[in-house]
Amino acid sequence: MAGKQEGGRLVYADLMRVAAMLAVIIIHVSGGWLESLPVGTADWHALNAWDSLTRWAVPVFVMCSGMFLLDPKKSLSLPTLFFRYFLRMVTALFFWGIAYHLLYDFLNGVLSLDSLPHALYAVVLGNTETHLWFLTMMMGLYLLTPLLRAFIRGASRGDLHWFFLIYAVLMLVLPLFLRLRGSQTVALYANRFYLNFTLAFPPLAYVGYFVAGYYLKTYTLGRVAEWLIYLLGIAGAVATVGGTALLSTRSGGLDTTLYSYLTPNVAAMSVAVFVLFRYVLGVSDERSRKGQVSAIAACGFGVYLSHVVFLTLLRHFGLAIPPIPAAVAVPLLTPVIFIPSYALSWLLHKLPAVGRYLT
Repeated sequence: MAGKQEGGRLVYADLMRVAAMLAVIIIHVSGGWLESLPVGTADWHALNAWDSLTRWAVPVFVMCSGMFLLDPKKSLSLPTLFFRYFLRMVTALFFWGIAYHLLYDFLNGVLSLDSLPHALYAVVLGNTETHLWFLTMMMGLYLLTPLLRAFIRGASRGDLHWFFLIYAVLMLVLPLFLRLRGSQTVALYANRFYLNFTLAFPPLAYVGYFVAGYYLKTYTLGRVAEWLIYLLGIAGAVATVGGTALLSTRSGGLDTTLYSYLTPNVAAMSVAVFVLFRYVLGVSDERSRKGQVSAIAACGFGVYLSHVVFLTLLRHFGLAIPPIPAAVAVPLLTPVIFIPSYALSWLLHKLPAVGRYLT
């Protein structure tokens, strides 16, 4: 089932995108609520669990992009890269960046003729809704794509293993160690050897996920390696939930260190989810069911971009924190946000010429 395609689309990748859409919404539903609660309450622990266990969503989105864009067997010219992919990110950034500024002005009762130029200026300065950081990060990865494709064309499987080892040490383990332990000696050597070079170009921090998507799609894993990845993924999930609770209890407030997408625990979960979808999960052979999954996945980017509109409306009207246990509220609120987000994405996607650039 792992390699089955429908209409040129890889079915497990589409299913993974749909799952990642829902997971992102869960992160944002639980995250804002979590910050408002005292550490250690039953609702706090429930929200921490929901938030922790869905942290794989954004890395999986990056991996889904890398699995196709980095495949050297597929042609990808520079004009295609820039006018189909890069331009799409730029257009979406300006459209949604402006839209969110106008939404907030409207909800605050200050919407006027000056709102549009002010919103445009804010986006130019980089002042956008928080979740739109994903767009600028992907722009950076697109700029690196020709170089990464050249590397992959000449790289053996062993070369890629070495790449992942270096990436894990420099981008995942070392930063987490410095944040948790604050070793001056290690920090000194990290600076001496310029190991913090992602400060100059932050998208470099996500290159490992980008390449991992290609690797996990292209190479077949042995049974032992597959089960080891699952075990590491479970360990990563336990570490995220339990570690966040421990660190937050010690600090007296929410500590999001282990929520970072650039941590070994989240990376382990992300790889495990990808492998699980490739080798275990999927949809039936029924053509209509495959088509439904692909249709939903085609609007996934738009759901990511638009779902904060409906979350903002829920918060504005005081409905984002319902008077029921958080363990139940999160899965109830998720479809409430997903359904209108998908509907809006679908409508925008149907716009001639510009629809695909907005969703």
